[in-house]
Amino acid sequence: MNDLTALVRERSIVVCCGSGGVGKTTVSATFALAAAQAGRRACVVTVDPARRLADALGVQSLLNTPTEVSGDWPGHLSALMLDTKGTFDDLVHRYARTPEQAEGILANRLYQNLAGALSGTQEYMAMEKLYELVDSGDFDVVVVDTPPTRNALDLLDAPRRLTRFLENRLFRALLLPTRMSLRAVGVATQALLRTISKVAGAEIVQDAVSFFQAFEGMEEGFRTRAGAVREMLADPATAFVLVTSARPDAIAEASFFAEKLLERDMAPAALVVNRIHPTFGTEPAPDSGLTALEENLATMQAVAQREEAAYAGLVAQVAPAPVGRIPLFGHDVHELTALARTADCLFA
Repeated sequence: MNDLTALVRERSIVVCCGSGGVGKTTVSATFALAAAQAGRRACVVTVDPARRLADALGVQSLLNTPTEVSGDWPGHLSALMLDTKGTFDDLVHRYARTPEQAEGILANRLYQNLAGALSGTQEYMAMEKLYELVDSGDFDVVVVDTPPTRNALDLLDAPRRLTRFLENRLFRALLLPTRMSLRAVGVATQALLRTISKVAGAEIVQDAVSFFQAFEGMEEGFRTRAGAVREMLADPATAFVLVTSARPDAIAEASFFAEKLLERDMAPAALVVNRIHPTFGTEPAPDSGLTALEENLATMQAVAQREEAAYAGLVAQVAPAPVGRIPLFGHDVHELTALARTADCLFA
């Protein structure tokens, strides 16, 4: 068993990270497929609204809840595509003290406008969905297809940012008028609300106050869950897999992410280099009469050697993490047969 196989057989969370365009979604689906082939219950999650994951798995569409993918393997394979607002709505229902409180939040205009667009919301909801899937007990391993590298860092920081937001003095100042009459709050808070009213309009301020009033008493639930998500990401059962190609920009992004992981005491568990030119063995004997083919072989060997030299520094940086290599195919991965071929390259 190679170390990559150990990841899909033993870890409970696999987070695939890398820059855009390196085949990260395909690699994520490959890890989930390999886990199902090993007899495990696997689910792969993408935060990318494009159809790449559905295409790789050969299914028509994906929802915000796990959809099982049929295939000939002893385990189970499911997939879902994150719906940020739908996940936020579910979270509101979970933490609301009454159904009426939940409905009041969902009907609030400020919530409707911010739930899917507020900076960091998508990243936090991705982590919330991950926690939900792991906590359900329905899956042995959950594989996450993250956004491009810089956004993936936002994803890792999302639980901490939410906690800081809930503890922010401005948040508390805006929440205060919901806990007592406006006359009882401090002069500074009244001045703040009046200033916002002048700039944004009294109607927006009323929506904001109603929004925070609806959320009253729910902060602790969000804060507790954010802490649990942070612990989950730091758990040894979570594996971070760097995905790159031989492109210099992709290698630089993977190296950058490896540094940031190490700063968080989260060492990369593996490196996958995608779309590389394979080597073709030894050179043919001289005077074989196949000059054109020999020259083509020499050219291909030189390309493969240049690519290997290009990512050699990254391999050293993440050592002793195992390295998987996927050759450059002559076609995109759009169905399970091609995905199984990719799994063979990584896990055979």
